[in-house]
Amino acid sequence: MNEHHTPSQTETIMTQVVQPNDTNPLGNLHGGRLMYWMDECSAISATKHSRAIVVTVSVDGVSFKNAIELGSVVTIKSKVTRTFRTSMEVFIEVWAENIPKNTKIKCNEAYYTFVGLDDNGIPIPIKAIHPESEEEKRLYDGAIRRRQVRLILGGKMKVEEADELKALFVKD
Repeated sequence: MNEHHTPSQTETIMTQVVQPNDTNPLGNLHGGRLMYWMDECSAISATKHSRAIVVTVSVDGVSFKNAIELGSVVTIKSKVTRTFRTSMEVFIEVWAENIPKNTKIKCNEAYYTFVGLDDNGIPIPIKAIHPESEEEKRLYDGAIRRRQVRLILGGKMKVEEADELKALFVKD
């Protein structure tokens, strides 16, 4: 297996049809069901990169832009954007398609963070990922700032330690 991993090598595309048991009383997809599908899709991307069992440690940046109607075909696309010592950030996009009406809209996007585990449930080192396209490089570069926000909000980093974030707001 090629040791030079790229985001495109981790890409996962999952498709689901919204069934009646997936919907709320308004006939729209439950947000929790969508988040479950997103977690599955992004976990596959993280597993492709780490070649290990992965667990979700963080979900952020989830935004529900458009309702997804009963009968829609939902396409979820994910790929690893950046790796850290034992964690990986995965970017997810969600599209809903109404095939009879020939419409397709972006409904959601998010960032999930995973940790790879060994057979004893201990976090393992995660190899670096090497972005190739301009979009992959943009997501890669932004990942350090998103990580610092997650760590600050989770109480694992002090604001004054967040050098990448400070650089956005404080000029020397």
